[in-house]
Amino acid sequence: MDFLKLEGKKILVAGVANKKSVAWFVAKTLEEAGATVIYSVRSEARAKEAFLTGKPVYVCDVENEDAAGMLAAAVQKDFGGIDGFVHSIAFANFSEGFKPFHETLRKDFLQATQISAFSFVELARALAPLMPPGSAAVSVGISSQVTAANYGYMSPIKAALESATRFLAKSFSNKGIRFNSVNAGPLKTSASAGIPGYLKNYLFAEALTMRKRNLSTQEVADAIVWLLSPRSSGVNAQSIVVDAGMGWNFFDESVVAAATALPKNLN
Repeated sequence: MDFLKLEGKKILVAGVANKKSVAWFVAKTLEEAGATVIYSVRSEARAKEAFLTGKPVYVCDVENEDAAGMLAAAVQKDFGGIDGFVHSIAFANFSEGFKPFHETLRKDFLQATQISAFSFVELARALAPLMPPGSAAVSVGISSQVTAANYGYMSPIKAALESATRFLAKSFSNKGIRFNSVNAGPLKTSASAGIPGYLKNYLFAEALTMRKRNLSTQEVADAIVWLLSPRSSGVNAQSIVVDAGMGWNFFDESVVAAATALPKNLN
C-alpha cells in the first residue's frame, strides 16, 4: 500500500554530500517509497562519487547567482516538472577558526547566508514553475542547539532559513505549493564532526532527550519525507522540531541531579 502517495512522484533533493548526510537519507527513503529522486550536488567532483552512480545528478553551486535557474532549466528539459524539493545545503567558512559571534567577518557571514539560507529562496523561485498545485518544499534547519557557542554564526543564518521558509509559504500560497522546515537535534553527520566540542554537546543532548537516546538521521529523513507527501497536505509554513523531546526536557531529573551534585570533598 502506498500510504504516503509518493509512488511516481518526482522529487529534487539538493545538497547531497555523502552517505551520512540528511539529504542522502531523504533520497533513499523517497526511492523506497517509489518516488523518482533527482539529485543536486555542489561540484562535478561530488557528482562523480560512487554512491551516485547511475542516478540523475545535476551540479548546482548555489554560490553562483545563475545556478538555480540553470538547474531548473536542465530538470525541466529532462523531467518536465517536479512534485517537490528538499533544501539541505549549508556552508560556513571558518578558515580563521571559531570565534565569538561578535567577531564574525562580514564576508564570511554574507557568504554563508547566501549559500545556506537565501539559496532556498532562489531555488524556490526557479523551480516553482515546474511544480503543480499540491507540491511541497522542505528546508533542513536546527533545533535547540541554536545558541551553542561552537556552532558559530551558522545559528542566526539557520534562523533566517527557517523564517524564509514561512515567507515562501505565503509567497507561493496562490500556487498551492507548501513550504515547511524540519529542525533537527544534534546528529552524527560528517559536517557535525568538524565542529569543535560537538561530541560533548551531542552527549549532553542525548541526556536531555526523553528517551535517553539521540536522534538517528533516518528519523529526521522520515519527517522530511512525510512533509513532502500528500499525507501532510494540511501542514504549511511550519517548523517541525525533531529532537526526541530534548527541547522540552530542560529539567530532566538525572541531568539536574548531575549538575547540582556537590563535589565529594564538600559532602
